[in-house]
Amino acid sequence: MKSIREKMAAGELYRATDAALVNEQIELAEKLYDFNHTRPKQQTRRAELLREILAETGEDCYVEPPLRANWGCHTHFGKDVYANFNLTLVDDGEIFVGDHVMFGPNATVIAGGHPIEPELRKQAFQYTAAVHIGNNVWIGAGAVILPGVTIGENSVIGAGSVVTKDVPPNVIAVGNPCKVLRPIGEKDREFYFKDRKIKA
Repeated sequence: MKSIREKMAAGELYRATDAALVNEQIELAEKLYDFNHTRPKQQTRRAELLREILAETGEDCYVEPPLRANWGCHTHFGKDVYANFNLTLVDDGEIFVGDHVMFGPNATVIAGGHPIEPELRKQAFQYTAAVHIGNNVWIGAGAVILPGVTIGENSVIGAGSVVTKDVPPNVIAVGNPCKVLRPIGEKDREFYFKDRKIKA
């Protein structure tokens, strides 16, 4: 018979009622509390705590408090990841974030969910589905990324978008549900915002 941990890793239905799991989450909550209550000048301490909280953090990662996470140990950051305040990681499943990724304020990444069937939900069943965010992706403010989604490298997710399906690389995708608006192209290499030209 599979353990709860094995079911979580396999994406199978499970109930997170195991006392050991609850204790792990309480320990994480303590570390998150410490991280979120660091003073602005305590950058070294913040970096240390972030390395303790997450499974992996590459060089030059910066997360603006407050940070929320279900587990922490299921989230993997590449190098030079920037997250503005109120990043929420529902990381019951694995979350993989590439290099040079930016999160706007109030972004949410969800790698766990609950079945639609009411009786299963009533019994507190849940499941996991990994999220993959490629290199050099920008997640706009208030965007929500749902379980099982992959976002391709260099893509931009518009503010307030709800990403329910995979997004290919090198596109701008917006909306609820999030859809590809257009590819990133020549105009973006000439203008950085509306009619504002990029100057050498």
